[in-house]
Amino acid sequence: MTGLRWTLRAAGAVLLAAVALVHGRLWLDGYRTIDVIGPLFLLDTALAAVLAAALLLTPRRHLALVALAGAALAAGTAGGLLLSTRVPLFGFRESLAAVDARLSLVLEGAATVVLLVLVAVSARDRRGRPDAVPRAPSRGPGAPHTSR
Repeated sequence: MTGLRWTLRAAGAVLLAAVALVHGRLWLDGYRTIDVIGPLFLLDTALAAVLAAALLLTPRRHLALVALAGAALAAGTAGGLLLSTRVPLFGFRESLAAVDARLSLVLEGAATVVLLVLVAVSARDRRGRPDAVPRAPSRGPGAPHTSR
């Protein structure tokens, strides 16, 4: 499972780094002048870059949390873009015809999926590790019952 986990880590990191690059470039190209949206683009750039690095550097015990944070950021960013194509968001309305809008959606969607798979793989691996908290055995239909 280590190979799959590292592949997902690397893919998630590359996708988040790409999200950071796209939003950083758009911020430099003029989005920085838009009230509220400009600072949000800069925040998205910084958070995506930090989470991309964290995916590669975090210990395995914290990996699911970092991957979940990355998935939430990517999904939230995509949601914000889609919402802003329908209604003005902080007074700004976006179009999917805008530069890199579709690229951004593809990157954010892919990052969300990859990182959620990483969360699932990490959680499954964690349950199978010897140092994981043991779970009480479940009582099936034929299990003996004790009365107290």
